[in-house]
Order: sequence, then C-alpha cells, then structure tokens
Amino acid sequence: MIKLFKVKEKQRENAENANGRGPVKKQSAGELRLHKDISELNLPKSCAITFPNGKDDLMSFEVSIRPDEGYYAGGNFVFTFQVSPIYPHEAPKVKCKTKVYHPNIDLEGNVCLNILREDWKPVLNINTVIYGLYHLFTEPNSEDPLNHDAAAVLRDNPRLFETNVRRAMAGGYVGQTFFPRCI
Repeated sequence: MIKLFKVKEKQRENAENANGRGPVKKQSAGELRLHKDISELNLPKSCAITFPNGKDDLMSFEVSIRPDEGYYAGGNFVFTFQVSPIYPHEAPKVKCKTKVYHPNIDLEGNVCLNILREDWKPVLNINTVIYGLYHLFTEPNSEDPLNHDAAAVLRDNPRLFETNVRRAMAGGYVGQTFFPRCI
C-alpha cells in the first residue's frame, strides 16, 4: 500500500532542498498565536520587548518596564517570559530579573499577578500580561503579597515604603537585603 502523505512530504522536502533552503520547521499552535500576539503589541512608551536569543526563538523573550509614575518612577525592571508550546491554554512563565523591593514580587523574582495564575484565560494575550506588570508598579497591591514585609510596610506606613523603594532602586540595603541599582 502506498502512503500518500509520506510521498507528498518527501516531494516537499526534495523541493525545499532543491531551492537551497533547509527543511522548514513546523510551528506549534502556541508559536503561531504568540507570533500574532507580538505583531499586535500596543505597548506603553515605558515598556520594551527584546529577544535575547534572536527572532527565531519567539517563545523566550524579555520585557523591560520603566514606570513614569508612582513609587517606582525612573526604575528599570526586566522580566523574562517563557511561553509554552500549548500557549494560550497555559499562561506564560514570567520572572523578574531585577531584584526589587515590591509587595507582589519576591526576592527570587516570582511575580504575584492573578492573570498569570488562577485568572488566566486563553483570550488573554502578551499585551495584557505586560499591562498587568506595568500596573503592579503604578499600583502595588498589599492585599495579595509575595513579599509580606514590603506589603506590611506599604499598608502600615506608606512614607517608609516610599523611602525603602527609593533606597532599593538607588542601590542599597533595606533591612538585611541588598538591592542593586536599577535607576
């Protein structure tokens, strides 16, 4: 019995090799959706996206956020995104590379953002996640913290919280923890 699909596949491969190109890698549904999301990005001017591994690896990229208002104004915060092949059925994995004094980001860079966890839905996209991260810097949330110490200070003494944020962003100690400069 002749397997037509194998014959067609072999013919396509031979044609590609005759044209001088290597075989074309088939993209997953997640890669196709991510390509669409990235082509439709509408970022605020204080956010930028980069691809450290080149444009061939869309599934891994970085986003830098430079808030222009709030406690974190003037800082530069870099996040890594790892996107699963089953995206958008699974939220991207996001980590903060910049050590930051923040109630919703712990010292290891884990991010507490509801749309990255229980509230993720396939209709959400990368643009939504980036705006969510930006919102964490303009309106930190002490009600759902990862860094409980920072959340308590924000809740009980906003002036001290602002002082701690400025000290951390300038490169200094807050308590026993050193924060590299990010201004």
